[in-house]
Amino acid sequence: MLATFGLLVLMVLPSVIGIVRERRIDRQIREAQEARGRGEEKQPQKSSSRSTVPSTATWYAEGRRSKKLVNS
Repeated sequence: MLATFGLLVLMVLPSVIGIVRERRIDRQIREAQEARGRGEEKQPQKSSSRSTVPSTATWYAEGRRSKKLVNS
């Protein structure tokens, strides 16, 4: 009888763990939607004002790549 009960627990346990996990995820999604509805969403990340210039290594690699394409 005890072995049968143990097998039953082993077979039901993954389902119970999955149900608990799904409920937690649903709650997190619901809380995020409510926060978004109240306007508590994060501000978008600001881009830096510095202009980006490719490094010498990037420039050199691009030059060699284009030469390989022309030669082949």
